Amino acid sequence: MATIEEYRQIIQGELKEYTEIPYAYGDLRCRLIVSEDRNNFLLITQGWEGEVQMHGCLVHVEVIGDKVWIHRDGLEDGIANDLVRAGIPKGHIVLGFHPPEVRSHTEFAVS
Repeated sequence: MATIEEYRQIIQGELKEYTEIPYAYGDLRCRLIVSEDRNNFLLITQGWEGEVQMHGCLVHVEVIGDKVWIHRDGLEDGIANDLVRAGIPKGHIVLGFHPPEVRSHTEFAVS
């Protein structure tokens, strides 16, 4: 089983890949923000689409205890399965954007 430090490296690596995908429109880019304690990982979109400034959180992942909580997932295919393919077991990933009563119907951790 991977350690929490390995989980942090996996999360950062998977999210970093999304920063390298160019947007097909506008003057937009993805940026990866990592908290100083490396327990929070934010993928944000920022830039301009025409005359409209775009700035928002696309993905928020947090390491809490021995679990990886996905608080926000705005990716088309979702980040959860990327994390599983990279080595984090489903039982250690909480889909925090689902209400607790819904989480038990997924193959992922409840809390």
